[in-house]
Amino acid sequence: MQKIVNIITKGLNGSVTIPADKSISHRAVMFASLAKGKSVIKNFSKGQDPLSSLNVCRILGIDAEFKNDLLIINSTGKLSAPSSTLDCGNSGTTMRLISGILAGQNFNSTLIGDASLSKRPMKRIIEPLSLMGAEIKSNDFKAPLNIYGQNLHAINYISKLASAQVKSCILLAGLNAEGETNYTEPYISRNHTEIMLKYMGADIYTDKNTVKIKKSELQPRTIEICGDISSAAYFIAAALIVPNSKIILKNIGLNPTRTGILEVTEKMGGNVKILDKKNISGEDVGDVQVSFSDLKACKIEGEIIPRLIDELPAIAVLATQAEGTTVIKDAQDLRNKESDRIKAVVTELKKIGADIKETPDGFIINGKTNLKGGVEVETYHDHRLAMSLFVAGLICEKPILINGFEWVNISFPEFDYLFKTLSL
Repeated sequence: MQKIVNIITKGLNGSVTIPADKSISHRAVMFASLAKGKSVIKNFSKGQDPLSSLNVCRILGIDAEFKNDLLIINSTGKLSAPSSTLDCGNSGTTMRLISGILAGQNFNSTLIGDASLSKRPMKRIIEPLSLMGAEIKSNDFKAPLNIYGQNLHAINYISKLASAQVKSCILLAGLNAEGETNYTEPYISRNHTEIMLKYMGADIYTDKNTVKIKKSELQPRTIEICGDISSAAYFIAAALIVPNSKIILKNIGLNPTRTGILEVTEKMGGNVKILDKKNISGEDVGDVQVSFSDLKACKIEGEIIPRLIDELPAIAVLATQAEGTTVIKDAQDLRNKESDRIKAVVTELKKIGADIKETPDGFIINGKTNLKGGVEVETYHDHRLAMSLFVAGLICEKPILINGFEWVNISFPEFDYLFKTLSL
C-alpha cells in the first residue's frame, strides 16, 4: 500500500484517545491465560501483534471472547498441548514472552513467525532458559523454535542487555520454576511484567535493577489497559514540529520506564504538559498536552535508551527540526528490530533532505533542516519507520510517497484516521 503525505500548513488541533498499549495487551492476555478463573481485560489492543498473542493463547486451550470493549478470558490455569504450530506473526514480544511460559510446561510446542520475525535474534532468551533446564532447538538461534517442556529450576542471571522482552521471558519461566529466580539488568527496562504479575498475586520483588520471583499461582483480575505512549510518540513529535499545533492525547500510559520520550522532549525545549494523572490497574496514566515548539538539540544516551528505544525513529525526525547537533548513542539494539532501524532511518531521512549520519550505535543529526520531500521512501516492513516517515512528511516542502504503509497495521491500524481528525 502506498501513502501520499502532504504538508500541513494550519496545524494539528483537537484531542484524540490513543489506542491501547501493546506491551500491556500482550501481557494481559498471556497472564490471564495462566490464572484460574475469569479475567476481564478492558481496552485490549486491536493491533496485529497483540492479536498474535491472543491467537497463540487460544491454540493453547484458552477460552477468549470479545464482548464490546471487553476481552473475557476463562482459564483452568493450565495450558493444553497445541494441535498446531504457534504462529507469532511479526511479534517478537509474543515469541519471546510465550517461550518463557512454554519452557516449563508438560508438553512440546513449536513457535514460528513471518519472514521478518524469523530473522530476529532469539539467543538472548534461549541461553538463560537453557540455564534453567529448558530444551529449545532453533535455526541458528532464530525461529522456528522447538520447545520441549521440562521441569525448570531457578537461576541468578545477570543480563548484559536491558531488554523487557528478555526479562519478562525469564520471569515467566521463573513463575513455574523451583526456587527463587533473580534477574539483573544493566539499566531498568520497561516493567509492565513486574507490575502486572504483582497485581495478579505473584510472589515478585524488585530491588533496583534486580527482580526476584518465586513459583506462584496467578489470580484472575480485571485489567484496564491505558493508551500506548509509543503510539502517542508520533502525535507528540508531529505537534512539536508542525507550526500552529496544539493537541491533547487522552489516557496515555505514564509508566516511568516508558516516559523517556517525554524527558527528551522536555530537554529539547518542547511544550509538553501532563494533565489529570492517576493510577489504573497498577499503571500511571494521564492526558498529555503538546504544542508547537522551538526545539534545541541534545544528547541521548545511557540509561534512558531502554525507556525510549521504540520512539527513537520519531525522535530522529524531531531532531531534524532542532537547532544544533543531536547525538543518539548506545542504541545498537535498534539494528535487531523489524528492520535495521539505524540504517533504515538514516537512508530514508536523507532522501527527504535530513542532515543525518549513521554511527554503529545510533545517529548524529544536524538541524534545523528544511525537509524537501518530493521522493518515494521505503518502510522495510517496519511499522515504526512507516509512522515516523509520515510525521516527517507533514513538514516536507513537497509531498512524499511512502511504500509499504500497510505495515502500520501491525501496531496502530487507527493511525491514519486519528491524524485526519486532528488536521480537519
